[in-house]
Amino acid sequence: MLSDIEIAEKAKMLPITEVARKLDLGPDDIELYGKYKAKIPLEVYERLKDRPDGRLILCTSINPTPAGEGKTTTTVGLGQALAKIGKNAIIALREPSLGPCFGIKGGAAGGGYAQVVPMEDINLHFTGDFHAITSAHNLLSAMLDNHLQQGNQLGIDPRAITWPRVLDMNDRALRNIIIGLGGKANGVPRESGFMITVASEIMAILCLATSIKDLKERLGRIVVGSRYDGSFVTAKDLKADGAMAALLKDAIKPNLVQTLENTPALIHGGPFANIAHGNNSIQATRLALKLADYVVTEGGFGSDLGAEKFMDIVAPKAGLRPSAVVLVATIRALKLHGGADLKSLTQEDLGALERGLPNLEQHVAIVRTFGLNPVVAINRFPSDTKAEIALLESRAHQLGVEMVLSDVFAQGGAGGEALAEAVVRAANQPGDYKPLYESSLPLKEKIARVAIDIYGADGVDFLPSAQKILDRYTELGYGDLPVCMAKSQYSLSDNPKMLGRPTGFRVTVRDVRLSAGAGFVVALLGDIMTMPGLPKTPAAEKIDLTDDGLIKGLF
Repeated sequence: MLSDIEIAEKAKMLPITEVARKLDLGPDDIELYGKYKAKIPLEVYERLKDRPDGRLILCTSINPTPAGEGKTTTTVGLGQALAKIGKNAIIALREPSLGPCFGIKGGAAGGGYAQVVPMEDINLHFTGDFHAITSAHNLLSAMLDNHLQQGNQLGIDPRAITWPRVLDMNDRALRNIIIGLGGKANGVPRESGFMITVASEIMAILCLATSIKDLKERLGRIVVGSRYDGSFVTAKDLKADGAMAALLKDAIKPNLVQTLENTPALIHGGPFANIAHGNNSIQATRLALKLADYVVTEGGFGSDLGAEKFMDIVAPKAGLRPSAVVLVATIRALKLHGGADLKSLTQEDLGALERGLPNLEQHVAIVRTFGLNPVVAINRFPSDTKAEIALLESRAHQLGVEMVLSDVFAQGGAGGEALAEAVVRAANQPGDYKPLYESSLPLKEKIARVAIDIYGADGVDFLPSAQKILDRYTELGYGDLPVCMAKSQYSLSDNPKMLGRPTGFRVTVRDVRLSAGAGFVVALLGDIMTMPGLPKTPAAEKIDLTDDGLIKGLF
């Protein structure tokens, strides 16, 4: 089979003006970025906001493994399949980060014959949104350090600054640095560091902002550190919010592209779900719901991360109500959760599959916690055997969920028609979506609800320093905010080595951070890196540009 990038290069893309026309958008409704990409101005949503919403389908998965689950591939393939069975469908996805593209993961625009295109542009610079976020974040960093240099009228304590710098690249050498060296003219020396751009609070703000006015207000609320008296210092205090908003003027507009089968796709924003809220922008999702009858979106990583945050942070903020949930799994990944060796996943192993199925069962239970019954999509691999599939079907029947084999990777939309039909049935059933907790619940109890009801933990342990910070946030009026859990994506617990469905465990909150602009409190569980490093053999080593300008080796 051809590689993803070879398939993408052979795609017969429509001019983006024709894709827009499928959505009843005219030339004045899009801003062209070349022939195959466009941005959609915010005014389009304002014009369409009185239209009834389409049905929203959230695609999530079991805990990811090195064997791969194919959640984005399934999301794209489902959108294509819905179009193939005659439904007016659109896809809403996050933008890929450059760091993983050049690191270990490779491209993130789907796979096989279920991709969004132009794949090379989407995976690399796209329309410049991430660069704008990086610039806005680092502008605030520069203005903060300049304020210290110019006399520090706000009385900022350099030891209590919490605002780092960001870069859209995996670079472990920048995690912890000392800045301001070289004498008095070069700034105030202090410890600092870099995060990857997708971990920036500004990324979360861009994705959660409902208007330019809301964007500016959120930027102004960003807390960068504390004064000597202990009070918070914000971006508005530094008079940086206006200039930051100006840098994000175009980045806030959703991006329109297409799939290999010319199904429209809005790709916008890109927070990771293990260190942020892990969903595409509210702007893109709300617009998509006005443009199509069925909108397929995805939450990053498993239902314990991206889906939980969609249900508890994104949907309540945006007033969204998901109509159906697709839970993606592979037999390979389930066998890995059952203790199989990575090198033996192509061999039939009913024992390992049986032992790994509890992971799927917990994710089914997680989705049901929010009042929805998932459709289980088994992303099929050639090595899957009849006996393994039969075991899965039997367990799905016991769980009371509909399980569908999906082959969108190899067949595109045609390989997902059965899944599309199942999703349409589910989306037209009366739903009872509800968030996990009320906003009035104390922060500590919100964290415990997620850990116990979603992860299956026996309880939560708070380090004394984390408990102290939670108490302070509550005293300062942030107690009604939702919680954003930062933990390993590989396990339901905070220990990435505990695969399957671990029991008898507790999670530890070792730190708590306030994202006042984004509007949530981040609880850090386990050892979470906000600046990844490159692997021994980075994917970048295989990427090249031919003499005639074609990108090779991206994925």
